[in-house]
Amino acid sequence: EVRPVESGGALVQPGDSLRLSCAASGFRRSDSYTIGWFRQRPGARREGLAIYVADGRTYSADSVKDRFTISGDNAKNMVFLQMNSLKYEDSAMYYCAATEGRLSPSLVWAQPRYMYWGQGTQVTVSS
Repeated sequence: EVRPVESGGALVQPGDSLRLSCAASGFRRSDSYTIGWFRQRPGARREGLAIYVADGRTYSADSVKDRFTISGDNAKNMVFLQMNSLKYEDSAMYYCAATEGRLSPSLVWAQPRYMYWGQGTQVTVSS
């Protein structure tokens, strides 16, 4: 079973950078999976931030694409979210989610498609 594990959350100041990591092993095929980063701010719905597909495709939400970058290491089944110029409103619980297979572009943002979810890592931006 795939069990995504997030790490890297922290208390940072506005303008700081942070890199989150997601380790997700156990895929039936090491070259066929999709991993995404999502976050949930207090009182808000969970939103998609960035997606990594094992074939190298990446997708970023318009709201963060200028500041957040997703990357992956297929050999280690790890995906990273580099977050720059953090703002107060970036404070949230950040989740890594994974699923078997390479999701098509029309499905990568569909949260029900992700079968496995991590416990989350907290990012707090405060001065």
